[in-house]
Amino acid sequence: MFLVMGITGKVGGATARHLLDRGQQVRALVRDRAKAESWAKQGVELVDGDWNDAAAIERALDGVDGAFVMLPTVWAPTPDFKEAKAVIASYVEALTRAAPPRVVALSSMGANRNSELGMITALSLLEQGLRHLASPVAFVRAGGFFENFLYGLHVAQGGTLPVYYNPTSRKSTMVATDDIGAKVATLLTGPAWSGHRVVELGSMVSADEVAAQLGEVLQRDVKAFAIPRAEWSAAFEQLGIPQGQTAPAEAMFDAVNSGWMDLGVAGTEHVAGTTSPRDVFAAAHKATA
Repeated sequence: MFLVMGITGKVGGATARHLLDRGQQVRALVRDRAKAESWAKQGVELVDGDWNDAAAIERALDGVDGAFVMLPTVWAPTPDFKEAKAVIASYVEALTRAAPPRVVALSSMGANRNSELGMITALSLLEQGLRHLASPVAFVRAGGFFENFLYGLHVAQGGTLPVYYNPTSRKSTMVATDDIGAKVATLLTGPAWSGHRVVELGSMVSADEVAAQLGEVLQRDVKAFAIPRAEWSAAFEQLGIPQGQTAPAEAMFDAVNSGWMDLGVAGTEHVAGTTSPRDVFAAAHKATA
């Protein structure tokens, strides 16, 4: 039995799917059973609880062979990242009291640093918080998700894919969420380890390459367009981030563009992704059609 946090999201869902495909039993902590009904029909055991409820997490950990943990995405965190710190504190309390044989945590490229990371700061804090656990822990530092470009299926009909990557020809670490789920499932069910592991997950891909592969799916020429830095704040506000609270998102892409989130941090393992942007776009395009 394996505990999967965030099962109704992309990464948690991919992890659960890969575990089920391997014949493993899965348990999930959920706030809304209705949203997880499809998983219950597939045999997933649901435990009622919240990210901030250490007692509920501890109940969900009872008797498991391993646990996958992650943080909920907060696009407009408070300056002190109190939202992430609250969840991390719950994890530490629960994972200390009900220490599972192994823990896999979703992190991010760049989480080895502790400043000028914007939103990624939350994951740096997660790594720091879990490093003192008695359980063996593997941190999966994933690249940017290809799924984050799915807006391109709609906006790129005119031939342009607006991005925050600048220059668009520069490669940075990217990965498909299905590849993350596959690697997490492998870590949970594979050979045991001791202490800490850090796995860099993804391949070096440019926004130009992403746009070209999107174009192949849409059967039209698509070019990446770097949104001018001065326009980022307004662009993020259009995505729903409140006015005056876009700085963490902006800082994250500044970190990406500066090369801080590239592959090759000393002392880490590297696993390349096997799913291309084209695969992600094609699957989504087929689903919407």
